[in-house]
Amino acid sequence: MSRPEQDHDTEDHDTEDHDTEDHDTEDHDTEDHDTEDHDDPQGVRLQKVLAAAGVASRRASEIMISEGRVEVNGRLVTEQGLRVHPDSDVIRVDGSRLPPPRRHAYVVLNKPRGVVSTMEDPEGRPTLTDYVDDRPERLFHVGRLDTDTEGLIILTNHGEFAYRLAHPAYEVSKTYLAEVAGVMAPHTVRRLLKGVTLEDGRIAADAAKVVDAARRSSGPGDRTLLQLTLHSGRNRVVRRMLESVGHPVNKLSRTAIGPVRLGRLSSGAVRDLTPDELGALLDLVKL
Repeated sequence: MSRPEQDHDTEDHDTEDHDTEDHDTEDHDTEDHDTEDHDDPQGVRLQKVLAAAGVASRRASEIMISEGRVEVNGRLVTEQGLRVHPDSDVIRVDGSRLPPPRRHAYVVLNKPRGVVSTMEDPEGRPTLTDYVDDRPERLFHVGRLDTDTEGLIILTNHGEFAYRLAHPAYEVSKTYLAEVAGVMAPHTVRRLLKGVTLEDGRIAADAAKVVDAARRSSGPGDRTLLQLTLHSGRNRVVRRMLESVGHPVNKLSRTAIGPVRLGRLSSGAVRDLTPDELGALLDLVKL
């Protein structure tokens, strides 16, 4: 089911590795041709799916199956030759989800400060399109970040994935790094964890910790660097939470969405989700 672009997410506006061993003489039976496997309504042999996904060579994949390291739809598989449907069956190797063959694009962007979280802007301001316009797919963003907030944003052309990832019912966590005014005391961090009351209701952080703090010997300029994790999709919720405890935000960056980390991705750079990241997100949104 495909759904239109949604903006439920975020702090600020929320809501092949081809197997070279396939040519061994024992693999030359007529059932082993890819075209026949993919046309077979019974599915594709599991070891071939693992090899096509780059998990290991087909021979090594067979060993992994024999060792009990592979699950299909929650069932441990040890027999060889099981046929699966990689588009719909949930396959795990050593507990990690193997995503289905990609039919869609899933892109991570480190949005710079000052860029509007839209694909086009009538006022001519910089938009997300400026960073992905060289891609052949028609991408749209999952949720938004405030213009003054930088950091991780996901773009895709998979409507149902975007809808679920942005929807608060799936409680996908988001992590932020905030530089706030003043030196934050431990009891204030505990307040954020216990919960604060905003004009649209009570909200608590899932995790909060001071990363760094600096106190000036004279004059203004004290500041705290705080890491904050929450799964709320309310509008500008991080800024409002920190304002409510007396520490207005100077700078804000989103560093993670669920298992996806910004890492060393430079400002304005893009990359595809890794297979592990995509598999973990599909689990989180139950796809």
